[in-house]
Amino acid sequence: MSRLQQTDGLTEEQGELLKLVREFVEEQIIPVATDLEHKDEYPTEIVEGMKEMGIFGLMIPEEYGGLGESLLTYALTVEEIARGWMSVSGIINTHFIVAYMLLQHGTEEQKQRYLPKMAHGEIRGAFSMSEPGCGSDVSGIKTKAVAGEGDSWTINGQKMWLTNGGSANLVAVLVKTDTGADSVYKNMTTFLIEKEPGFGQTAQGVTVPGKIEKMGYKGVDTTELVFEGHQTTTAQILGGEPGKGFYQMMDGVEVGRVNVAARACGLSRRAFELGVAYAQQRETFGKKIADHQAVLFRLADMATKVEAAHQMMVKAARMKDKGQRNDLEAGMAKYLASEYCAQVVEDSFRIHGGYGYSKEYEIERLYREAPMLLIGEGTADIQRMIIGRRLLEDYKLR
Repeated sequence: MSRLQQTDGLTEEQGELLKLVREFVEEQIIPVATDLEHKDEYPTEIVEGMKEMGIFGLMIPEEYGGLGESLLTYALTVEEIARGWMSVSGIINTHFIVAYMLLQHGTEEQKQRYLPKMAHGEIRGAFSMSEPGCGSDVSGIKTKAVAGEGDSWTINGQKMWLTNGGSANLVAVLVKTDTGADSVYKNMTTFLIEKEPGFGQTAQGVTVPGKIEKMGYKGVDTTELVFEGHQTTTAQILGGEPGKGFYQMMDGVEVGRVNVAARACGLSRRAFELGVAYAQQRETFGKKIADHQAVLFRLADMATKVEAAHQMMVKAARMKDKGQRNDLEAGMAKYLASEYCAQVVEDSFRIHGGYGYSKEYEIERLYREAPMLLIGEGTADIQRMIIGRRLLEDYKLR
């Protein structure tokens, strides 16, 4: 284990789990990741391996068939997986957020219905807030659920940027509902939408048009989700009560930011490993490029950024595990880790020189993957707004 993989204070069980995940990444993900990514091919065998390891139920309590692990354990697991291939960590990220939202806000009937199957990967989750006309401005969503007779609801609208939108069979969807509240945020509701995996019409009134072509973050499917008169019931409202959807989603996104920070840490660590290895192999002007001061300084900066981001991510996860408010730390971790990741990947790319531009080298894939982490679970500017507002709360003049 390298210095950049160490985390103090883990239990023996946590250490053994991370060792198992690390071996899985080395043997089953890294050797095939670039080839699958270039083909934009879904990593079916890798997903099956993660099912067998129980990763889909990592944070689901044992009473529902999961492993009952902490957010820290989950984040460190995600960091290892993202080091192998960031797209794979995306497959479990959205699943994890939906499971977390069910645990925190679902009715007992909803927990019993979904969580045991989610723990084993039989049910796979996705969540949806964004729409074609809005991203960070959640108040601008237009997809709407209208109450009908009895407990019936009809949903119409179009959602955007669903990770796992095609492969998932349970989607937590944020929609507008007229509950008569004085705030737009209290007129939003999260519905649990069941559908079949795949594309086209996947349920009555639910259509997944197809995969969105992307610069990077390939392999995992990113989709739209279209509702045309989809019929559902109050039983499918998360928690059973309309008007709480925005706050439920924000709770899920908060832990999702720790997840994105962990993914950025894994990706940047892999970029550093590739850069430091190449620097010790490549020769210019009669010596290894690692012996040139300019490259040596670049490696020092990269390693420092990898370590700083990792420690911030660990702090945010540990605070959440202790039941403490961590929106400030989660925002800082996501902001720092994603920005540093982009910088570390670019530095590694520069160390590789012309070869970094070749698809034969792994760094080319990482260079296309890193930008997604700058916008996932809230852009850098959104994180800075969250951080700034929280700081004003903490340092308010008396």
